[in-house]
Amino acid sequence: MKKSYIFGIVVIAIAVSMLVATVGDASQYVNFDQAFQMAQNGNTTKIHVVGQLKKDPKGKILEVSYNPEKNPNLFTFTLVDANKRAETVVYRSPKPADFERSEQVVVVGNVQNGKFVAEKILMKCPSKYQETELKEAKKAETI
Repeated sequence: MKKSYIFGIVVIAIAVSMLVATVGDASQYVNFDQAFQMAQNGNTTKIHVVGQLKKDPKGKILEVSYNPEKNPNLFTFTLVDANKRAETVVYRSPKPADFERSEQVVVVGNVQNGKFVAEKILMKCPSKYQETELKEAKKAETI
């Protein structure tokens, strides 16, 4: 066999093994209804839930609990998904910086004992360029 054929087979084998490894780590985006249904069926795979923090009409964040003096590795908050279902999220790590400023939150984890337990929190914070973009859009409208 030629060396180029052997090299090609090795490259293909490496690509296939990388693909299999990443598929095993992949998780899906669901809402809280689907997450709790999956837990009832015994499915404990990691999932993503997208939502916003629960706020009052004035924009103040509600139902956030973090006491670093008592337990720095316990942070709980209420997340409202796209279907307007609000659920308590438990995060067993310190509260992320700029958490209150986030526009949208993605929690990665699964339902355990009737609560969503997050292993990761991904936040979409307001863009620091948002004000500049608005000014540029207004300029474009006047031209």
